[in-house]
Amino acid sequence: MFDIDHLDSHALAALLEWQRDMGVTEAVGETPVDRYAHAAEAQARRAEAAAAAPGLAQIEPKRRPPPPPKPVEVDTAAEAARAVAGLATLEALAQALEAFEHCELKRGARNFVFSDGRAGARVMVLGEAPGRDEDLQGKPFVGRAGQLLDRMFAAIGLSRDAPAAEGALYIANVLPWRPPGNRTPEPSEVAMMRPFVEAHVRLADPDVLVVMGNTPMQAVLGRTGILAARGTWAEAWGKPVLPMTHPSYLLRTPAAKREAWADLLALKARLEQA
Repeated sequence: MFDIDHLDSHALAALLEWQRDMGVTEAVGETPVDRYAHAAEAQARRAEAAAAAPGLAQIEPKRRPPPPPKPVEVDTAAEAARAVAGLATLEALAQALEAFEHCELKRGARNFVFSDGRAGARVMVLGEAPGRDEDLQGKPFVGRAGQLLDRMFAAIGLSRDAPAAEGALYIANVLPWRPPGNRTPEPSEVAMMRPFVEAHVRLADPDVLVVMGNTPMQAVLGRTGILAARGTWAEAWGKPVLPMTHPSYLLRTPAAKREAWADLLALKARLEQA
């Protein structure tokens, strides 16, 4: 074994170059090292430091705060049923509906839209929800679709402005607040409003209920498919129900006005028979 202390710089460089060529990657000492002993010594030093400063040993590591509790899920339909229980007037129903806090649509709506026309009318018309014009004016069916609705029912002698119940209309929507962007109401929103709709029909007490479009048909009859169901009489809450296509659909599909006219004539015949 040679003495490395007597090698000059050129010899040391040549030796290092030879080790690199041989694939040496780690420098190892002449005597073995007990790594476990080093770890035990380090632990002993930490224990001595903790004994010298006992206050530091009592400091606990910072704990993460517990996760926030999950929000309690509310059965909004059950809450709606409780809100309408025992109501005896349309005025009380309007107050209970306007105060209902579980429908998020009211946060973005301008106005609460309850009803229009004459309470006690023989015919109650139920639509979907307010649109832009209805939201601005606070009345149902006042935009283009509402103007067409007025002309349709005027053709069989019915009007929201009629002073007598025989020739009057009472008009409302499933939802009293405008959905953002006039989107279709969600099934959960329809289910939430159903107790209010049932109470509305009970208190308005029409002879006939006309549901215009899929959303009111879902709320009243529990199903959709208005194009297949229109013109076919049904029953809900002890009232005869006539499904009809919504006036907005008739504006988009003028050819469907012929079927709507047939439905109006069926309504007129039903009223004359009663």
